[in-house]
Amino acid sequence: MTRSRRPKAIRGLIAGLVVAVVLPVGASAVSSAAPITPGTTTAVGKADTTTTPATPPAADPLAPAGAVAAKPYMGWSSYSMEVFSPLGGKWITAAQIKAQSDAMHKKLQPYGYKYINIDAAWNDGIDAYGRPTPSKTLYPNGFQEVIDHIHKNGQKVGIYSIPGISDAVLKANLPVYGAPGCTTGNLAKEPKQQGDYWGFGWRLDMDNPCAQKYIDSFADLFASWGIDFLKFDSVTPGSGKNDLSLDAREEVAGWSKALARHKIWFELSWALDIRYADYWKSVANGWRLDWDVECYCTNEALTAWPNISRLFPKVADWWRHGGPGGWNDLDSLNVGNGTMDGLTKDERRTAATLWAVSAAPFYIGNDMTKLDQYGLDLLTNREVVAVNQAGRPAQPVSTKTNRQVWYSLNADSSYTVALFNLGTTEADMTANFADLGLDGSATVRDLWAGKNLGTFKSGYTAQVVPPHGARLFKVTPQKKATIRVNDDDLRAQYDGDWQRNGNKEVAAVSEPLTVKVTDTGTAPAPQENNAGVRTVTLNNDDPQINYTGSWSRSTGRGLGDYQDDVQYTEANGDAFSHTFVGTGVDFFTETHESQGEVEIYIDGELKQTVDTHQAEGRGAQQKVFSISDLPNGTHTIRGVKKSGQFMLVDKLDVRQVSLLNPDTVAFDKKAPADVTMEIARDSSELASIAQGGKVLAKGTDYTVAGRNVTLKKEYLATLATGDSALDFTFRGDYRDDVHATTANGASVSFTFRGTSVDWITAKAPDQGDADIYLDGKLVRRVNLRSDERVTLQPVFTQSGLKDANHTLKIVKVSGDVLRSDQLRYTLAK
Repeated sequence: MTRSRRPKAIRGLIAGLVVAVVLPVGASAVSSAAPITPGTTTAVGKADTTTTPATPPAADPLAPAGAVAAKPYMGWSSYSMEVFSPLGGKWITAAQIKAQSDAMHKKLQPYGYKYINIDAAWNDGIDAYGRPTPSKTLYPNGFQEVIDHIHKNGQKVGIYSIPGISDAVLKANLPVYGAPGCTTGNLAKEPKQQGDYWGFGWRLDMDNPCAQKYIDSFADLFASWGIDFLKFDSVTPGSGKNDLSLDAREEVAGWSKALARHKIWFELSWALDIRYADYWKSVANGWRLDWDVECYCTNEALTAWPNISRLFPKVADWWRHGGPGGWNDLDSLNVGNGTMDGLTKDERRTAATLWAVSAAPFYIGNDMTKLDQYGLDLLTNREVVAVNQAGRPAQPVSTKTNRQVWYSLNADSSYTVALFNLGTTEADMTANFADLGLDGSATVRDLWAGKNLGTFKSGYTAQVVPPHGARLFKVTPQKKATIRVNDDDLRAQYDGDWQRNGNKEVAAVSEPLTVKVTDTGTAPAPQENNAGVRTVTLNNDDPQINYTGSWSRSTGRGLGDYQDDVQYTEANGDAFSHTFVGTGVDFFTETHESQGEVEIYIDGELKQTVDTHQAEGRGAQQKVFSISDLPNGTHTIRGVKKSGQFMLVDKLDVRQVSLLNPDTVAFDKKAPADVTMEIARDSSELASIAQGGKVLAKGTDYTVAGRNVTLKKEYLATLATGDSALDFTFRGDYRDDVHATTANGASVSFTFRGTSVDWITAKAPDQGDADIYLDGKLVRRVNLRSDERVTLQPVFTQSGLKDANHTLKIVKVSGDVLRSDQLRYTLAK
């Protein structure tokens, strides 16, 4: 597993590069037995608990790289081959890098690939100012010769660094280039704090102006060489350290400021903490979502399917954070050669599809001199590359299944749609247009096959999608179709202080009412009111729990498991996830000597690493994780196996706010009477009542008066004796989320081409007025206040527009809160 292998692999990769470095008189020799740090030696300092980051450099949303960051970059990284080759860091010789550049120039550059990124181990010491010097062994004719070769091929050059300053450079007390009076001896934060994941250096004191000057000198040096890209590794919070014991945010901001002066692309690594997504977006052009994609299978494979499949839930968490200026980085796309990729052909195409629809940086890790024809076909499909370069990160319709539909709405109102079969058997898979937000017919084009498939009324079904396979389509709405756009779509542009959800949303939810039916002739006693929180238990085999990786089910164990079964896996990195509506969740499993650590994420945020190991005996149905007091809304729990021989899932307990009072009623057939109960939402929010999938008729089977729902005795008499469940379904905000602001003057704008437009949003007691502008002209002021919180209210409609581009702008005028939920427009006839 990457988590345990990465530090060892890094050290192994550079072990052969330890050389003595001649320093100025009085300085110590410095080893290069580390990734590229500002100076190079190991040191471990004290933990830091500081939580206040440096103020990020705000200005150009495309900074620090500038205009080139408007799209995901395309290129190549050396790291996969460095850990694949027995040579390790010695693989990145001048001859090898130039060969890769030439191969890209010939095979891939015509399709947009430009970056040649040289990862860890390119240096072997420091200069007289404490800055890294390129390896003389790897580059006997100088590193500049390699850079010039790459540039001559019309490509860009990237290198690698990490946060911190080494102990040796501190003790050497070297002058800082271009900063009279500044020396390296006092650049570490006091008391000393570890600067990176591995402990190679100390954290810089960014309150000292000389620390920024020191970073500036690095950026100036790299720019003088012609460097176009910097990968900054071991960034925290992230990189396995999310508890703020390590925190590189201040240094990241310093590097961003320094690199912006030279328009150098700034890419952060690895497994960045999603809690700080807005911060990463403010300082960088890309950020790695997860651990390394490499399997560390020397001379055998570059990656493996579990390292691909584990990315899907990560991307589902991060997709909305990618966009022009900063992109969600999935690591190297290793699909270019079937003899080394470690993936089947179907898995290679699935990986390429995920990278494309996620608008992830499209860079490969293969030896480009050895790409096979299938790999070339994947990497040079112009329609697929265009999907990636359009920069429209896709989102899943649902992650509750291993057969997933992902989609994005493009600027021209077409949709990019991907079908991913993450299961173990082939299946027909359907993309329902309504799930995408499309009401109407559409044409469908297969992008991998380059074939038009025809026009379809309400959806398209792909036949026999293989296990671990994918399909990729362009869906183009036809005339008169209506497009529904959620508040988090990238085409919605927010100005001012807005927040997604923040406990301002209302989620759709279903809750069962238990009806106890008897036939005794005795009128049942009135049920006691029991409004509050209810617990919903899901066994490990519940279809709402999604398993990623190689899971199996064990039944009839007789060991005290809930319902006498468990789900289990042996592979580190395998995961389960469950999306629920509620305020809390508990994870139950077995504890045993064969079990180890499990990382638990809530809504993409690492909450806890739980230890399920038990030295002696066995614990059944052990609650190893519990969280309460979540905002009442939609959440996702994910557990990832980190260590141990096995990881088991037994059950989940989800806590939900009960909307039914009481939640159990009684009815006797020989003493029939209507049954009345109360609902906790406005009656307009009750979408349906159903029994066994059959919807009850409002007005006949039940009536609604205010918040009271009365079940008619005539309907209840049709139920069988015993317990029956009536499912009460309540609607929520569109896709269970909203954007909200408390600032008067804050606005949201949306540009579309069509002949009519609607704004559909929530009304609530805490809302006030909003002004609506169309094409720059104030057309209406709408009042959004209501006595109850209600969803999906049509508050503005404008029809009869010319078939042209229009911009709708909504501005908060009054009230405590403005919520924006759904925009809808209709294409021309």
